[in-house]
Amino acid sequence: MSLSTQLAAHLPYLRRYARALTGSQSSGDSYVRATLEAAVADAGLKASLSEGRVALYRAFTDLWSGKAAESADALQPASGRESAAQAALRTVTPLNRQALLLTTLEGFEPVQAGAILGLPAAEVERLVAEAIEEIDREAATSVLIIEDEPLIAMQLEDLVTSLGHKVFATAATRSQARDAVAAALPGLVLADIQLADGSSGLDAVDDILSIAEVPVIFITAYPERLLTGDRPEPTYLVTKPFQERTVRTTISQALFFRSNAATA
Repeated sequence: MSLSTQLAAHLPYLRRYARALTGSQSSGDSYVRATLEAAVADAGLKASLSEGRVALYRAFTDLWSGKAAESADALQPASGRESAAQAALRTVTPLNRQALLLTTLEGFEPVQAGAILGLPAAEVERLVAEAIEEIDREAATSVLIIEDEPLIAMQLEDLVTSLGHKVFATAATRSQARDAVAAALPGLVLADIQLADGSSGLDAVDDILSIAEVPVIFITAYPERLLTGDRPEPTYLVTKPFQERTVRTTISQALFFRSNAATA
């Protein structure tokens, strides 16, 4: 199997990780692109990527953590909310968030996450525990759940409530979501893609975003369909079937960037 074929299988998920880490599609994709460009220019780095997914994420992490951060930032200047998110990141030590995202969103074992971050597995586990404590301190908000499967909707409601947030409303169709936000807006949206009446969660979210900017987490069984690069893509994307820790982590990321963007 060629190196390009191997990388093609991993890139959608690296892009998902990059945008969750940076808080934006454009910034995350800039870092991924810079990682690939660095591999083209460095024969040793290019050869190491043949080792698999861990090596790819390690190369990305080396660049993102500062070895070539300025050149990556220059690839696509950010503005507005993205700029505020990037500024917030520069004031926060990101290791705990990286550890949590790698072990939950991306499914790496602590030993693998340690290889990516250059840390012992025990240190990764400590960082994950620290990140979870940070999540528990997030400011409470109201959450709109757009999900047509009742059991999943109930699971998400329980999770949202357990985190100290309030369920704003639950909608199974685009029209129900539109009705829910007619009078007021939630602080966060969790949205499925395919809804009960054949309508689209993407369209439901577009309706909401046409009114105001609200952080959105998409939850879908087919993430690769949204990570094609052909259209604006969601910053926060969770794969079904999901683990509650994954949703918990992603909610923390979304609210972190929302609160810092609002105060920047």
